Amino acid sequence: MARNEPEPRRGDDVWYTESLHDGYRASIQVARTLFSGRSGRQELVIAESVRFGTLVMLDGVTQLTSADEYVYHEMLAHVPILAHGGVHEALIVGGGDGGMAEEIFKHPGIERITVVEIDPWVVGVSKRHLRDVNHGAFDDPRLELVIADGKDYVASAAGSFDLIVVDSTDPLGPGEPLFSESFYADCRRVLRPGGVIVTQNGVPFFQASELEGTMRSFSRLFSDATCYLAAVPTYVGGFMAFGWGTNDGGLRQVPVETLRERLDASAIETRYYTPEVHVASFALPRFILDIVERGRAG
Repeated sequence: MARNEPEPRRGDDVWYTESLHDGYRASIQVARTLFSGRSGRQELVIAESVRFGTLVMLDGVTQLTSADEYVYHEMLAHVPILAHGGVHEALIVGGGDGGMAEEIFKHPGIERITVVEIDPWVVGVSKRHLRDVNHGAFDDPRLELVIADGKDYVASAAGSFDLIVVDSTDPLGPGEPLFSESFYADCRRVLRPGGVIVTQNGVPFFQASELEGTMRSFSRLFSDATCYLAAVPTYVGGFMAFGWGTNDGGLRQVPVETLRERLDASAIETRYYTPEVHVASFALPRFILDIVERGRAG
């Protein structure tokens, strides 16, 4: 298992390129590589980019940049928490960089977060190199870190949660089981009444099947199954979709005024999320609504 941490390298014209989507490639210019290594499961690169701050790539695919990670983390955290209004215990499946836990901890009512990450090596590297993303969230005594496959964990979990956030990679390699209906069914089992699950579902313009598959499973498991959207600059292809599943249909009907009161009471400063954006994020462009409806019909 490679755990090398090379001296930061500088390059005059170095670009990291990913080719996640067929027929399309995207490149980010980097000033220096901060870390490069491989565990038994995956390859991780952390670099200082020219435009997007700290860049994190896993198996050649961009996971986050410090310049715009707030969009992703704010929308996956604040939308369900402020809609619910009483989240005390949350489960994060994935999230080895710690950014999602850090965002959820901003809510004063949070009593416990369980982070289930398959690769302890990723957590260790993140603690050292991504403190500008997680701000030491792993050191919070309210956080329980479980090193396990997320699918196996929820299949046998004895506890229950108000919120489940599936902060996974795309359905490739270790992330693939986290898009299965059996996994979602186990998540439903450990959700408390009125709880909600939100998921990372890629960019529908390029990854329609990813969203359609989740909507197919969610529609069989939850009375309210849909997605909401955010625009994350480094996730190319337009809007990013977040799956939404709950048996409390009222959570999407919370008025803007109530969302604003809850946000103000939490004293959270946001850079992307607003109560108005919260409500609007569930309004889907026709082509994305078509994907959701195909999933529901399947």
